Amino acid sequence: MGGARLALVLAILLVLQPVSLVSAQTDPPQPSVPSFAAQPEDGQWTIPQKNYASTRFSDLSEINTENVKNLQVAFTFSTGVNKGQEAAPLVVGGTMYVLSPYPNILYALDLTQPGAPLKWQYNPKPASAAQGVACCDVVNRGPAFVNGRLFFTTLDAHVVAVNAETGEEVWKTKLGDINRGETMTMAPLVVKNKVIVGVSGGQFGVRGWIEALDINSGKSVWKAYSTGPDQDVKIGANFKPFYDSDKGKDLGVATWPAHGWQQGGGTVWGWLSYDPELNLVYHGTGNPGPWNPNPRPGDNKWTAGIFARDADTGEARWFYQIAPHDLHGRDGNNETILLDMEWEGKLRKVLVHPGQTGFVYVIDRTNGELLSAHPFHALTAATGVDVETGKIQYSPDKDPVDHRVIRDICPAASGAKNWNPSAFSPRTGLLYIPHVNLCMDWESTEPNYIAGTPYVGAEIRMFPGPGGHMGEFSAWDIRQGRELWTINERFPVWSGALATAGDVVFYGTMDGWFKAVHARTGEVLWQFKTSSGIVGQPTTYRGPDGRQYVAILSGVGGWAGSIVSGDLDPRDGTAALGFVNAMRDLKNVTAKGGTLHVFKLP
Repeated sequence: MGGARLALVLAILLVLQPVSLVSAQTDPPQPSVPSFAAQPEDGQWTIPQKNYASTRFSDLSEINTENVKNLQVAFTFSTGVNKGQEAAPLVVGGTMYVLSPYPNILYALDLTQPGAPLKWQYNPKPASAAQGVACCDVVNRGPAFVNGRLFFTTLDAHVVAVNAETGEEVWKTKLGDINRGETMTMAPLVVKNKVIVGVSGGQFGVRGWIEALDINSGKSVWKAYSTGPDQDVKIGANFKPFYDSDKGKDLGVATWPAHGWQQGGGTVWGWLSYDPELNLVYHGTGNPGPWNPNPRPGDNKWTAGIFARDADTGEARWFYQIAPHDLHGRDGNNETILLDMEWEGKLRKVLVHPGQTGFVYVIDRTNGELLSAHPFHALTAATGVDVETGKIQYSPDKDPVDHRVIRDICPAASGAKNWNPSAFSPRTGLLYIPHVNLCMDWESTEPNYIAGTPYVGAEIRMFPGPGGHMGEFSAWDIRQGRELWTINERFPVWSGALATAGDVVFYGTMDGWFKAVHARTGEVLWQFKTSSGIVGQPTTYRGPDGRQYVAILSGVGGWAGSIVSGDLDPRDGTAALGFVNAMRDLKNVTAKGGTLHVFKLP
C-alpha cells in the first residue's frame, strides 16, 4: 500500500508541476525601477525625490523589520521657525542640509562631529510681505544638491544657489512678483545644467508657469506657461498628445472665456520627475482659477493635468488632463513615479500618479496614454475614468451651482492626497501612499479678481470621510489597481513616505507620531512621539560612521495644519479654505514646532 501511495503522490506532482510552472510564467512581473534610477546605493540623499524617478526608496537595510523597534534618538536640531516643516533633510558626504519654512534659512550640520553641530547657515532674507500671499502656510519642500551647490526657492519667488561647502551665495534670481500673488514653495529639480522651478499662487489668480535657469549663472533658459497661446505654453510641431480632446490650435485660449486664461491658475508648485533616456521632464499643473467653475466654461487647458516637456527646450511633448473644466479645486501637482512594467503582455515605460481626484493613474510616459485609473479614496464627485477617452466621469449631482450648498462631495478640495509624496519599493512592487479621507460641503460664490488677493469664488467646509477618520497610509498594488493594506489615522496624513530595503516604510502623523511599518503587512513596528505634528519628508542615509540613520522634520503646519501654525480660530469653519472645519481638534493634541529628529540603532 505504501508503494502505491507513493506512486500516486508522484503522479499527482508530475501533473501539478507543469500547471504551477505555467502559472508562474503567465503571472506578470511586478513593476520595476527604470535602469537610470536603479543606481548602486551610495548612502546619500541629495534631492528630496531620492532619484529622477521619484521612488523615495533607499537600498540601505541595516534598519530592518526585526530591529527597527530598537531605534533611538541620535541627535536633534531646532530650525528656529515654528511653521509647517515640509522639507526633506538632505545628506551629502558628511554634511546634512536642512531648509526651514519662511524665512527659508538653510543650515549645514556636521555629521562627522558628535551631536552634528552647525557648520554654517545662510539666510536669503526674503520679503516679509510674501507671508501675506502664501495660500497655505509659509512652507518649503526643500533644497536640491548638484555639483557642490545647493539650489532652493524662497517664499518671495527667488531661486538661490549656495556653495555647499561654505554657505556662500553663488547667485540669486527673482522670478515672480508677490504683488501679483506669486510665491514659491517647491523643491527645484536640476537636469542637464538647468535648475527647473515653478510658481505657486493659483488661489490668487496667478497664471501658472515653469522655468529653467542656467545652473552657473541663474539666467533664464526657457519658460512655459500653463495657459494662453501655444507659443506661450511652448506647444509646437512636436506636441503629440494621445487624446483628440488635447489636439487643436491655441486651446489654452479657446477653452476659456475671453481673457479668462490670463488669471487661469495652472500653477506649478509640486514635484518634478525626469527620464534621461527620453529627455523628458514631467510636471503637473494646478487647478484653474477661480475655484468656482461657472465663470470659466470650457476645458480650461492646460490646467489640472500633467505635461511631458523636452528638458533642453521646455517644448511640450504631450499632456494629459486629469480634470477638464475642474469642478472642485483639483491639482495635478503631486508626485509622479516613473516605473517600467508589463501591461497586456508588453513592457511599458509608465508614470504612476496617485491623483487628487481619488484615482491612481498609470500613464504611458512616452506618449500620455492612460492605461488605468483605479480609486483609492471614497468617491462621490466622480464615478470613474473612461480609459478610452481618458476623461473623468463627474457625478452630475455634485456640480457646483452658484449660491447653493452642494453637500457630501468626496474627496474634499484638498484632494484625495495633496503635495505629500508617496514611495515605491522595488522589493515589494508596492506604492506607499500617504493620503486623506475627507469630504466637503461646497457653495459657489461670485469671484472678483484683484491682483494679489484671493480669487476663489467658493465657500467650503471639510469634514471626515467614511469611517470618521481623516487620514490613511496605504500600500497599493499598481498592476492590480487595488489597496493591499491601510492604516487609518485620526488626522490627515500630510507627511511624505520613505521605503527602504529593510522592508520598513516610514511616515509621520499630524499629532506628532513618527512611525515605522512593515512594508509587506502594514504592521506598526515602532513609533516615536515628537513635540509637534509631522508634515515633513523622511529620509535615510549612511553616516560617516557607516551606520544607517533616519531623519524627519517635526513641525505642524501646511494647509492641513494651518489652524495651529497660523493660530486660526477653530470657530471659523471656512478658514484655511475650509480646512479648519475638519481640524478644530488639532490644537488640543499638538503645538507649533520646528525640530529635526534623527534616529539610529543602538
